[in-house]
Amino acid sequence: MITISESASEKIKEMLEEEGTPGLFLRIGVKEGGCTGFSYGMGFDDEENENDKSMEVADLKVVVDDESLKYLFGLIIDWKESAMGGGFTIENPNATATCGCGSSFRTAAAAGKPDSDC
Repeated sequence: MITISESASEKIKEMLEEEGTPGLFLRIGVKEGGCTGFSYGMGFDDEENENDKSMEVADLKVVVDDESLKYLFGLIIDWKESAMGGGFTIENPNATATCGCGSSFRTAAAAGKPDSDC
């Protein structure tokens, strides 16, 4: 369903350790907005809601809300190092269009609500 590369998994585990808060997990989601219609959200959380789906991916607990799940099937998260530092990359097979920075997208079935200032 969701794939997290070894380098991304190592970086996420490192970041979780730096947080120093027991019970944190990775939450991935989608919200309307961004230049193309939907934006990705990724961060740490310690509370699950009744509409969340929990899964184990690359030795990490990953939680996705029900509504976002339909947009994230097949998602691949990677970590890339570059001369300017590093960052997460997201490859989404459901996206039919993405913005230049890769942080927003739309699908064939849903366009979301693009920000008017993009």
